[in-house]
Amino acid sequence: MAAIEVEHLYKTFRIPHEKRTTLFEALTGAFKPPTYETFHALKDINFTVEEGEALGIIGVNGSGKSTLLKIIANILHPTEGKVNIHKKITPFLELGVGFQPDLTAAENIKIYATIMGMQKREINDKLDDIIEFAGLERFRDTKLKNFSSGMKVRLAFSTAIQTNPEILLMDEVLAVGDMEFQQKCLNALSQYRKDGVTIVFVSHDLGAVRRFCDRTLLLNKGEQVVLGDTGEVIDRYVYGGGEEAPTSGSISESEPAKTEETLENKIPRWGDKTVEITNVEFYDKFGNKGSRFNSFDPMTIRIFYHAHKKVSDPVFGIALYSENGENLFGTNTDLKNVELDTLEGKGHVDLMVERIPMITGRFLLTVAVHTRDQKPYDWHDKQYSFDVIPTCRDGGLFEVPCNWKI
Repeated sequence: MAAIEVEHLYKTFRIPHEKRTTLFEALTGAFKPPTYETFHALKDINFTVEEGEALGIIGVNGSGKSTLLKIIANILHPTEGKVNIHKKITPFLELGVGFQPDLTAAENIKIYATIMGMQKREINDKLDDIIEFAGLERFRDTKLKNFSSGMKVRLAFSTAIQTNPEILLMDEVLAVGDMEFQQKCLNALSQYRKDGVTIVFVSHDLGAVRRFCDRTLLLNKGEQVVLGDTGEVIDRYVYGGGEEAPTSGSISESEPAKTEETLENKIPRWGDKTVEITNVEFYDKFGNKGSRFNSFDPMTIRIFYHAHKKVSDPVFGIALYSENGENLFGTNTDLKNVELDTLEGKGHVDLMVERIPMITGRFLLTVAVHTRDQKPYDWHDKQYSFDVIPTCRDGGLFEVPCNWKI
């Protein structure tokens, strides 16, 4: 049975080109009709969420995710189309709406819980549980204006999560608080899943989407790109199906590296260019060129070269750095016992990365070709980059293979 049905949904906003804020501006502009720009936030969105299903919604900022959730929650009205809701909705969207800064945490819980539809007796019974879940026992009688923004969101989330929803709408709420509080939120979401609550979950945290969602909807510029199996849709998103991927910063053959540029007084490219590196490209597990990768997926680094004369036994190498410049890893064909014999003319060499061990972040790449005694033919220092998108809940930079044993 369907819990949510969205049919041919459109949402258009009119953005005025001029703003009239004073009486004089209103009077002088009375005979000049205002002009508007039309912004299409959503265009022909169609999907159904079955009872007990968890649907993820992903896409870049501005793709229409939050607008869609607000229409489902009846906060916004569609320009065209319709949404049919067959269960009670609890929206976790604008957390903290209705909070009063001059009231205490306990008093704000009572107000916010009332807004969320809880009865007075139920609120009083759950008041201590809400404060404990938020980790704010010491601040029960502290006025809200003395809270940090993170404490306020934790208080709002802890209140909202005590409701008994049939349909749960969540917009980036798992990003609140520290790691301990986020784990509490994840545990609560897991329990909702076990209880058969229907969930619509908007998040940039692809690891959480992969973990909790049966199906996922990918939006781009207000349009429905694809709806299907979560793993396949995330691959489509990361590997270029839902947006323009960031450029890798590679140097093309038609645009050679600019050796006059310096980084901390160090030329980023050097060598006699007897063998010239003309380009570097990254390829994903589907064989497509790009610069974004899921953590733990395979990747190929392809180094294009042009040997202007015949050279014997050259060595190709790479070095990997964090975005802050810390050296993380380095290797070359000599260390891997790969002999190239002679090179002449144009070609390429591939470094096959079986499994990207990084969890998340942007990484810088140095590529080089040199003689066996380290004389550089061509050296590009930190001139390329790629991004790794997290697909797990672990923290840090790298995955460490491990298991807990109780």
